[in-house]
Amino acid sequence: MSETVIVAGGCFWCTEAVFNDVIGVESVESGYIGGDVPDPTYKQVCTGTTGHAEGVKVTFDPATVSLPEIYDMFLGTHDPTQLNRQGNDVGTQYRSAIFPLSDEQRTEAEAAIERWNDSNHGTAVTTIEGPAQWYSAEDYHQEYWEGEGQRNPYCMATIPPKLMKLRKSFADKVKS
Repeated sequence: MSETVIVAGGCFWCTEAVFNDVIGVESVESGYIGGDVPDPTYKQVCTGTTGHAEGVKVTFDPATVSLPEIYDMFLGTHDPTQLNRQGNDVGTQYRSAIFPLSDEQRTEAEAAIERWNDSNHGTAVTTIEGPAQWYSAEDYHQEYWEGEGQRNPYCMATIPPKLMKLRKSFADKVKS
């Protein structure tokens, strides 16, 4: 039986690319969450005025990859110490956040942030938010890295380092 989590760690193209490379992940959808404008568009979210974060909805097989592993991969492949930004992407839409869909996910999210803080001698600014309405991003954002992203200079500069972090720290969970 599949499980779904929603996380936001900067540009959703980057986070989607990471989770598409994980064994046991069945699907990844880019979208918007945590704001107060119904059915926001990419253009609206990019202004930083809607309150939404760029996020991904990850559906996975918990018999293959566990919820704690999903959260650890999330925290381990972006910089959870940067408040409202990831690199050159600045604004609340690029915040580091977890949007639990159950009490169990909330408890696991809290534990994952604590594990990250303990092992990195730092303080993650990742928030735990929600419940919140999920909105799928426009079709051209889905599977972006597999298509247009391979020709996008921004993606070529930011996604490979995240994939390298995944392969280095979670080698046994990466698709070959």
